[in-house]
Amino acid sequence: MFFVIGLSAGGWAPLVPFAKERLALSDAALGLTLLCAGIGSIVAMPLAGALAARFGCRVVIVAAGIAIALVFPLLMLAPLAPALGAALFLFGASLGSIDCVINIQAIAVERRAARPLMSGFHALYSLAGIVGAGLVSGMIALGATPLAAAGTIAAAMLAATLVARPGLVAERADEPGPAFALPHGGVILIGLFCFVLFLAEGSALDWSAVLLRTARHADAAQAGLAYAAFSATMTGGRFFGDRLVARAGLARTVGLGALTAAAGMAAAALAPSWLLSSAGYALVGAGCANVVPALFTLTGRQTAMPEASAVAAVSVLGYAGVLAGPAAIGFVASLTSLPTALIAVAALLLAVAAGAARLRASAVGSMDP
Repeated sequence: MFFVIGLSAGGWAPLVPFAKERLALSDAALGLTLLCAGIGSIVAMPLAGALAARFGCRVVIVAAGIAIALVFPLLMLAPLAPALGAALFLFGASLGSIDCVINIQAIAVERRAARPLMSGFHALYSLAGIVGAGLVSGMIALGATPLAAAGTIAAAMLAATLVARPGLVAERADEPGPAFALPHGGVILIGLFCFVLFLAEGSALDWSAVLLRTARHADAAQAGLAYAAFSATMTGGRFFGDRLVARAGLARTVGLGALTAAAGMAAAALAPSWLLSSAGYALVGAGCANVVPALFTLTGRQTAMPEASAVAAVSVLGYAGVLAGPAAIGFVASLTSLPTALIAVAALLLAVAAGAARLRASAVGSMDP
């Protein structure tokens, strides 16, 4: 089911330009429309947690998996911008429901296995991003319509959900905690860093194909390769992340990763060709890969707030980056240009790199190995 989430995200990325062109949306209008998916997710997450507590994880995960498969083709059928916004709301609600409850499920599975499994689950999400973007781009290169590509992704998600169903744990989840805990102390710094990293990742999902199509004049098949490159390096980086943290420490991992991502974002925005822009996004993926995991480890080690409240606060701040970031990029792009908006994202990543040293002691306490 982690794979299903990644497949939906990766499959949507190269389809964004087609929705934009078909409905003749400006950058600002596209950004506002994309915001509907984030609103759907944030509305559905608390409800999904409550339903999992009452009926068990399996029911909610399977229902949301079926829903996202049914909704996905509608993203290519919506005749007007409001209809696309409604479809994106349902898409985000289904995705947010799985995203919330599958992590509850993963904790239960880890507990039963009595060994770490969470990184492997999240790596499957990243791997599926590559498969989704590559499959859609490949089908379009071979002459398939965007609707046919979306239908193929939907069929794969539906099949995966039905195959996974018997193996899902049916036990009930604990009651969800508060939706938001006001951060304080060093948790504010960690939360702000998460906001920037999630913003950067969201910009790769929603705007990489648009950048290649509109600013680098890539054809439809080439446009999805930027997100595929981003996903590939992020996936590979996560498999080797624990070794990096063991050698460099958590704060240095954050600083080096943010610096690498900033360089990649600037390269993607300024490169003269679609191929070099795609290489820039590969660098963004390599840089972002281990920053957020390191930040969540630091959240668990800080002493300014209780662990559960701190993790909730950082999660909300991080998700705010996914929710507001792509829309903000659209508005900035409408006032200036899309490359200029992405340069602003690179500047924020540089700020994270510059502030990473504060994670060692003054902000959150001594937490490096």
